[in-house]
Amino acid sequence: MTYNSQREPLALREYGRTVQEMVNYCVEIENREQRQACAEAIISIMARMNADIAQQPDFQHKLWDQLAIMSNYQLDVDYPYEVIRPEDIAQKPTPLKYPVHRIRYRHYGHLVEAMMRKLEQMPAGEERDELAGQLADAMKQNLFDFNRDAMDDGKVRADIKAYTDGEVALPDDFDFRAITSGRVLDKPSRKKKRK
Repeated sequence: MTYNSQREPLALREYGRTVQEMVNYCVEIENREQRQACAEAIISIMARMNADIAQQPDFQHKLWDQLAIMSNYQLDVDYPYEVIRPEDIAQKPTPLKYPVHRIRYRHYGHLVEAMMRKLEQMPAGEERDELAGQLADAMKQNLFDFNRDAMDDGKVRADIKAYTDGEVALPDDFDFRAITSGRVLDKPSRKKKRK
C-alpha cells in the first residue's frame, strides 16, 4: 500500500492529487494539439473546483499561473497569458519603512502628542480651551484602555501640563466625561425595556 506521505509532494494542495496527476499526464503528451486541449480541460476543471476564484478579477490568468506552477514550468503549451516565472515567486518584496516616532507617554499615542504640539502653538482663547478639553477626554480614554487602575483625572491634568511645558492647563472646574466599559459617554444611555 502506498501512503500519501511516501508520494511526491503536491505543488498546490487545494487542487488535490487527482488534478496533479492530470497535469503530470498532460506534460507527457507528445502531440502539441492534444496537450493544448488537455491543458484547457484541466483549467476548466480547476475553475469548477475553486469557484471562489471566479469572483476575482483576472481569474483565468491566475489559473494558468497555477497550472504552470503545478507542472513545474515543464508544460509546453500556448499560454493565453504571460505566466509567472519561478524567479518572480522567489523574489521577496522590499521591506516597508515604518514611521518611527519617539513618544513621551506611549499609552497616549503619537496622535495625542501631535495634537498637544498644535495646542501649545494655538493662541489662548475659547478654541484652545475646547480643544484642550477634548484632548483631556481622549487622554482619559487612552489611559483607561491602557491601565484602568492608573486612570486618574489628576494624572491627565499633570500630563497636559508636562506636554505643553506648563503653557496649557485645564481649568479647576473642568468636568471630565464619564467612562464606562471603555467608552466615553456624553449622556447616560437609555435602554428600552422589553415588554
